[in-house]
Amino acid sequence: MPPNTQQEGIELGEFKNKSKPKRLACAIAAAVAATALAFAPAAAYADMQGVDVSNWQCGADIYDMQADFVVVGTTWGTGQVHNPANCISWGVNQDANRMLADAQASGKKIGIYHYAMGGNPEAEADFFYRNTSNYVRHAVLALDWEADDNPAFGDWDWVRRFMNRMVELTGGVYPMLYTAPMAGTVPQDLRDRYGLWIAQYANMDSTGYQSAPWMIGAYGEAMRQYSGNGVVNTWSPIDLNLFRGEGWQWDLYADPSSGAAPSAPATTPSAPASTPASQSGGISHTMQWGETIWGLAVQYDAWPLSAWHTPSGDINRYWVGDVVTYNGGG
Repeated sequence: MPPNTQQEGIELGEFKNKSKPKRLACAIAAAVAATALAFAPAAAYADMQGVDVSNWQCGADIYDMQADFVVVGTTWGTGQVHNPANCISWGVNQDANRMLADAQASGKKIGIYHYAMGGNPEAEADFFYRNTSNYVRHAVLALDWEADDNPAFGDWDWVRRFMNRMVELTGGVYPMLYTAPMAGTVPQDLRDRYGLWIAQYANMDSTGYQSAPWMIGAYGEAMRQYSGNGVVNTWSPIDLNLFRGEGWQWDLYADPSSGAAPSAPATTPSAPASTPASQSGGISHTMQWGETIWGLAVQYDAWPLSAWHTPSGDINRYWVGDVVTYNGGG
């Protein structure tokens, strides 16, 4: 028989759910967050770059991963998916706790999502909440609405019922809705009530973080997944995402009652300039956010990859501000 998911799920004991505010206040705060994302001028915020992971990235180094946020797939259906060899036990990602703990310990924002499998929507919402309730108001919540393994796909009323149940269970937290344009036009009532997380790729090429992905904002989305073949310093391929806002706006999605607000802008020191290739072919480059060694090799036409050197000694492990060299350049 399946194990008791409340005992063998991914609940964290150290988090205590906050008292639940009046639902009207939460709805107003959620609307404020959505409005802030929709109408804030571009110069007023810096978009956040991050990844989403699931049991397929079991064991990935989340702590050292270069990302502003990490969204973790935690539950599927009502527990019918069972593949212990791939870190999923009766619908629960068995590596989710570690992933989320490492993300928080390294200063990243966190999110969690449930994969819809087309069963009873209230039962699926209950399963999601029961296994993740201690993350509520700490993580952005999301529903993954796709066609695979989901016989209800295309039934927007299913989405409404799941979302309504989550708002009820959480005392007023409004999940994001992850889907793709192929799902059809998202009904206006869902767009008005929940943040959209849209998946659409320009191509399947390998890429690092992009500041302006193809067709960004075309659907009024709060977040865009723009690559399923992304490269970050500790794992690839991986899904890459751009959240169209700052950390305080992320926090409002996670907890509409938090009263999060923008902080005073900080002065960012300019990064040292990179040294172009010398006559001997040497290169010295200061790593910027979203860059990869592969991308530098393409940019400078500097091959092979083995001729690049990082301070860590591993060309797959580097951080913003590291000075990397090619053929001993610099």
